[in-house]
Parts: sequence; structure tokens; C-alpha cells
Amino acid sequence: MIREDELASAAATGNVDHVGILLQAGVDVNAVNRFGRTPLQVMMMGSTRVAQLLLKHGANPNLSDESTGDTPLHDAARGGFLDTVKMLIEFNADIRAQDYRSRRPVDLARENGHLEVVTFLESL
Repeated sequence: MIREDELASAAATGNVDHVGILLQAGVDVNAVNRFGRTPLQVMMMGSTRVAQLLLKHGANPNLSDESTGDTPLHDAARGGFLDTVKMLIEFNADIRAQDYRSRRPVDLARENGHLEVVTFLESL
């Protein structure tokens, strides 16, 4: 398995220790895996520790998925992961970013009934 795939896999499973080891070994935090997605795009959205580690190592929170236009903030808002939403915004995630269907993260949170996320995003 190539290192980029290994990092994305560790992020997707929420394995903070393995993510840290790979980043310390110099794996590019913004490199795409064989599916064209970055570790931040595939990370376990409920794992704020993984998010923080990736972001502190320079992960770009505004890279969008080529097929949907979703950013990690879209994914976290859709899933109702308020702590991850806050973490992404702390690292300059664009709350006005639109996916290919012109939906913002707040729109996805609203569609999925995540009122705490909606309230937070609307307060910004």
C-alpha cells in the first residue's frame, strides 16, 4: 500500500497514533489516495483528534471532492459532528463553500436535522 493510501486509511478509521507516525515520517498531509481524496476528506468525522492532527500539519480544509464539490466541512455538517465543524472552522474552513448542487454546509446540516450545527453555523 502506498503511503498516501495508508495515511488516508488511518484517518478514515480514526487511528490517531498511526496518522501521527505517518505524518512524522513525512507523508504529505494533502496528498490524495488512489481514490483521489485527501486524508481530511476521508477522515472519521467524529474524530476531532484526527482532524486536529491533520490540520496542525497543514491539511487544507477547503479542498473539495472532485465528484460532489463537498468539502470536509460539508461532510462534518451533514453528519452533525459539531466538534469537528468547530475544529475545521478554527483552521479557516470556508462556511460559504458550495457543493455542485449549490448547497452550503449549513444547508446540509439543516437537511439532516442537525440543529446544533445549524445554529452554530448561522451564528458566524
